[in-house]
Amino acid sequence: MADLFATGRVADLILALMMLEAAALVVWLRATGRVRTIADIAPNLAAGACLVLALRGALTAAPWPMIAAALTGALVSHLVDIYRRLRVR
Repeated sequence: MADLFATGRVADLILALMMLEAAALVVWLRATGRVRTIADIAPNLAAGACLVLALRGALTAAPWPMIAAALTGALVSHLVDIYRRLRVR
């Protein structure tokens, strides 16, 4: 278990599960008619993926600019998600 965290593979596992979640969300939301396109949920999923990439970088002692880039990506994705949600109303 310690190796899973030390190598950052836990982040890879989480990202794989997030891709499955995204696919399941698209199928479920389209079936229920709650979403028109993948763009409606993509910013939220992208923000989470960027946070997991930052975690992976921290676990594997990546250079700080890579971690900062991942965190910046999470921030931008989150702001896009908020903007889209507020604009829809």
